[in-house]
Formats: sequence, structure tokens, C-alpha cells
Amino acid sequence: MKKALITGITGQDGSYLAEFLLNKDYEVHGIIRRASTFNTSRIDHIYVDPHKPKARLFLHYGDLSDAEQISNIVYNIKPDEIYHLGAQSHVRVSFDIPEYTGNTTALGTVRLLEAVRRSGNNSKFYQASSSEMFGISSFPQSEDTPFCPRSPYACAKVYAFWMVKNYRDGYKIFASNGILFNHESPRRGETFVTRKITRGISLILAKKQDCIYLGNLEAKRDWGYAPEYVEAMWEILQQDNPDDYVLGTGQSHSVKEFLQEAFSYVGLDWEKYVKIDSRYLRPTEVENIVADIRKAQNQLNWQPKIGFKDLVKIMVDADMRKLGLKPIGEGDKIIKEKFPDRWWGVD
Repeated sequence: MKKALITGITGQDGSYLAEFLLNKDYEVHGIIRRASTFNTSRIDHIYVDPHKPKARLFLHYGDLSDAEQISNIVYNIKPDEIYHLGAQSHVRVSFDIPEYTGNTTALGTVRLLEAVRRSGNNSKFYQASSSEMFGISSFPQSEDTPFCPRSPYACAKVYAFWMVKNYRDGYKIFASNGILFNHESPRRGETFVTRKITRGISLILAKKQDCIYLGNLEAKRDWGYAPEYVEAMWEILQQDNPDDYVLGTGQSHSVKEFLQEAFSYVGLDWEKYVKIDSRYLRPTEVENIVADIRKAQNQLNWQPKIGFKDLVKIMVDADMRKLGLKPIGEGDKIIKEKFPDRWWGVD
């Protein structure tokens, strides 16, 4: 039985990846931060008491700022594969806490790579890189596009990207970068713009909220469906040689377009419910990013199934259901049609 270690296991991607690997009969280990309240809601449905003989999901307390504990976990578990998804991942927040973002997002990666190197394990290492690294570079962006980061988060991710390549070249560690463009789902954090919109719509319909406050509506992103992206993460570590891959849909849409699709789906006019708050504007903005995924298509045989409009419907339906409202249903229908053998649980 293969062993996998996931940082950020309680996040959107980490929870989907844990389900995916359990479905493939892995023993899965995850690193979580100690807190006075439970912060494991995204993985509660797959958690099994570790005392039970058939348990294959195990959680360990740790923090990406604690090199000693990270090293202990890697050394003791001896994972076959490490998926490094943990980070301070909110771009706008990174402007407010740039030092912390650098410590966790950039140096946290180095601590993990050093743990692998010093342990002597032949662990394969996946680094969750970000499309934000491209910044204002010309698009569509591929593996060969120069980076031009426009936020502390993006700068930290660029540092981590190059450290992965350095450890790969210098120490012959199987270390790969997945440069993922925006990928969303009903498990997306509630402060990220897509989820803020779909959850806000449900609250408006439930008469618990009057409007949604947003920032730049003209920014364009390449938005895909998160469960599909974690499958590609796994594929990257199944290759014969480590490498770097861009993952996205190849199409970009603005925040305004997301608003239009989401509100029209429930029969509302978005302009009546959206207000601009300058606090949500970034000091330096990325106007448009779109993925060139030809390498992933050719080498990983990876092609996303869920397009922009499908994604919006899936997320709106899920948030309506969470608030006790009857969903429109088109999003649920899309899931059943395109993923009849879906491996992830109820969102």
C-alpha cells in the first residue's frame, strides 16, 4: 500500500486529493495546524477513528513554519508521495501579511524539500505552484512563459517554484511543479471571490443578506473545477521523470461574467445586489491569465470536462442546498452526466 503525505489536507484541494488517494487504496497522512476549534470540516466525511483496523487516513499536528516537526513527520512516515498544497493562499490577504505569506508559502516549501533530502527517503514531491506567478506576462501562459508576479503571494510561489527545480537538479529529488490556474468548487473558501458570489446569492435568496461587496470586476481568470485538477496532481507524480506542468481550461472569464452567469441562473439581476468596496482592490492587479495546457494534454492525457458555465451552476446549486434552499438542479445534473462514477463525497 502506497503512503501519501498531504500538506493543506483540510483545504479545498487537500480534501479532494485525500478522497482521490483513498479511492486508489493509498494510506493517506495529512498535516493540520493545532487549533482550539475543529477545522477539519472538509474531510470529516472520510475520517475514520485511527484505532480502527481499517483506518487509512491519519492526521498529524504540524506547521509549515516548524522545520523540526516537518522533518519528524517526513522521517517517521516515509511517504512514497508528498503533495505540498499548504500555504497562505489568499492573494489579497498576502498584501496585508507579506512576511507570514513568505514564511509559509515560500520557506515552508524549502523546509519540506530539506526534510525529504535529509531523510534519505525516495519520496516523490509535488509542489502546488500558481498561475498568479505569471502576473502580467503575455497570455496564454505555458511552462515557458516568464514569471512576472504581482503580489506577495505570487512572489512567494515563484521562490518555491525555483527551489523545487533546484532540488530536482541538485539533489536528484523527484520534484515536480503543477502550475494550476484558478480551480473552484463548493469547497472553495468563503472569502474567495467565486464562493463569495455563489454563497452570497444563496444568502440573498434566503433573505439573510442584502448585497455582496466585491473589488475589481474586470479581472479575468481561467476557472476550472477542482476535483479534476487533483487527478492531474496524481498523474504528475506517476510520470517516469519529474517535470513542470500548466493546468487550466484554456479560457478566461471576468469576475463580472461570473456574476452575470450566477445571478441569471437564479433569475436575479446582479447589478441590483453588488457593491464595490475599495478594501478588496489589490495594490497591483493581474488583469488576465489563461492557460496553455498542450503539454498536460499530450503528456498526462489530461483534459478538463467542466467548463465555465457548468462550474457556476454546480457551485450555486451546492450553496443553495447548504442553506436549505431547493437548488435549480442543472449543476447537479451536470455532475451526474459527466462524472457517473464520481469518487468525491457530497459537497
